[in-house]
Amino acid sequence: MFRRGTFVREQCTPVSDDQLQPNGIDLTVSDVFEQMDAGHVGRDGKEIGDRRSRTPQSLTENEAPTYYLEPGGYIVRYGETVTIPDGHVGFVYPRSTLMRNSCMLNTAVWDAGYEGKGEGLLQVHHDIELEQGARIAQLVLARANHEETYDGTYQGENVDTK
Repeated sequence: MFRRGTFVREQCTPVSDDQLQPNGIDLTVSDVFEQMDAGHVGRDGKEIGDRRSRTPQSLTENEAPTYYLEPGGYIVRYGETVTIPDGHVGFVYPRSTLMRNSCMLNTAVWDAGYEGKGEGLLQVHHDIELEQGARIAQLVLARANHEETYDGTYQGENVDTK
């Protein structure tokens, strides 16, 4: 069973009132990266290829920093630190506005015990402008049975960043 948005909100920081949804919270764009080099996924290990950070631009003094993205694949880092509590599993889904703008967000399961600022793969099929801080995904939590909690490579990822 999926949990209420108010429960999910308690597992994330920072979260504003407009991010609260009935069954979860919206995650926002913090940073955007382009993968520059090949990675490796093997049976006994993995390696993330080098990335280049995209720099958001403000065309006027009052404009929010905005990422101007051409078609391609990008890594998006969310702005919220998430903690998946014991007895739960997290799922991240794209907001429908992305799909309506020819974009898709691919994500993975977030196991109980995970803590960090997660990332997703943003597929851009037509030019798009994404403001830094824009809501692009929704995190939902479901009750789940498990033997252990997450203690893998990505534990604590990106928590020392913005």
